[in-house]
Amino acid sequence: MSTTTATAGAIRTGADLYLIPSDFGTLEERTAEARRRLDDWTREVIGWHFNPETGCPFWLEYASGLGWDPRKEIQSYDDLKKFDPFEDEALRGGPVERWIPKGYTGRPTYVFETGGTTGVPKSRVVIDDFRIDYEMFSETLPDEFFPRGANWLMLGPSGPRRLRLAVEHLCQHRAGICFCVDLDPRWVIKIIKKGWHDHLKQYQRHVIDQAITVLKANHDVKCMFTTPKLLEALAVTLEEEHDTTIAEMGITGIFSGGTEFTPQWTRFATEELIEGIYMTPTYGNTLMGLACSRPVLPEEDYKIAYYAPQPRAVVEVVDPENPSEVVGYGETGRACLTTLTKEFFVPGFLERDEGEREAPCEQYPWDGISGTRPFGQIAGGTVVGVY
Repeated sequence: MSTTTATAGAIRTGADLYLIPSDFGTLEERTAEARRRLDDWTREVIGWHFNPETGCPFWLEYASGLGWDPRKEIQSYDDLKKFDPFEDEALRGGPVERWIPKGYTGRPTYVFETGGTTGVPKSRVVIDDFRIDYEMFSETLPDEFFPRGANWLMLGPSGPRRLRLAVEHLCQHRAGICFCVDLDPRWVIKIIKKGWHDHLKQYQRHVIDQAITVLKANHDVKCMFTTPKLLEALAVTLEEEHDTTIAEMGITGIFSGGTEFTPQWTRFATEELIEGIYMTPTYGNTLMGLACSRPVLPEEDYKIAYYAPQPRAVVEVVDPENPSEVVGYGETGRACLTTLTKEFFVPGFLERDEGEREAPCEQYPWDGISGTRPFGQIAGGTVVGVY
């Protein structure tokens, strides 16, 4: 599937278990196959992380206090409920090396941060996962709108976040060259909290000016990543000050993500900002990877439903009062993430988001989530949509 998978030596990544061909059988049969793959991959990942020869110090130390052997007791995905829910405070502070599996000893390692507006940020070590995640995502992009060999613009956060390197790798994996901007979201959050609205507008303009400079420099950029706020700002600036549109600048495909991706905004963007351009919403973070959306259709009122990259990550919609229980289809619950890669294992982490549980679909025959938004019980203390 990818060059990255090949260079990972004998370590299996699970990327080959992701997409199930549409001709495999009925949706019910493909859903059963996806579950079988998930159970098999869960056993393999647990066998890796809790093996003294390949596991990381954090999980090996954790296992020493359990009184039972995860390699024997965890035989399916559902068995992961035997673990306590993961507390992400364990990712704050070091030494970060305690998260590196022994099976990856000596491999070049990245550290990516998430959060950290105040205090010590959460950190995740990565060897190849960000490349693998985005190569998997690449398989879902239509070449008609994301041409192979096309150059890209990365109009989003930079610094110690994985997104910049991940989008750049996605572009390179598709044989293109990626142009990036400088954007520090932590500074944006500080500006918002201080109420410096004029400074916020100036900083956003600084970022948009960088993007327009790239687009007007004859680099033949056809694809881009950006966020809803920046996409709107770019479209308005181009129209009002340059008498042109994003499409007229040569963009044919946009991959985007952010909490402001609502059906209402998607319809507005499709009809007013990017007519003729293909846009695919995504939902993801440093811990999960990238969840794709099923096709967003006008006849479904632009509903957006996301599907995690199983079996390497699973998102369930659970009862906030009883996180071990999944809510019914169409019902509201809290997003619960499980990450299952050889580089990083996280069981049952309660995300800061909520949404509605979605049934399996043709392309992604496993559960999804729609209507993602900050979890109601903590939303008041969350700064969202900052860039």
